[in-house]
Amino acid sequence: MVKNKFVADYQINTSRKILFPYLSTASGLSEWFADNVTINEDKDYIFHYDGEEHYARIVAMRTNYHVKFDFFDPNNSEETDHSYIEFKIEENELTQTLFLKVIDYSDSYDDGELESIWENLVTHLKEIIGG
Repeated sequence: MVKNKFVADYQINTSRKILFPYLSTASGLSEWFADNVTINEDKDYIFHYDGEEHYARIVAMRTNYHVKFDFFDPNNSEETDHSYIEFKIEENELTQTLFLKVIDYSDSYDDGELESIWENLVTHLKEIIGG
């Protein structure tokens, strides 16, 4: 299946230190991104949504700046073109405005659907953090 790379920026009125735990911890992600997120003994994140489990591991992280989750099938070690989601916190130095950049590389939806999904998810995140 052909993968699609979706990239979007969302203005968020909060600080990096408040926002980052919502992007990088199981408890933070459970509040807005998935029905539940757990971490197993191998340090793999397990995202529970739509009645399914999706396995991911953090492959890149810089505290308060960005985190990248690489999704994989635990039953298919041959797969090489993994889906991923990357969150980057960027700041406009002129206005001091914070933006959340979302990079979603997956084969699930088209751009229109992903735009709607991420808009709803980020709106929910903003409601939680007051941003």
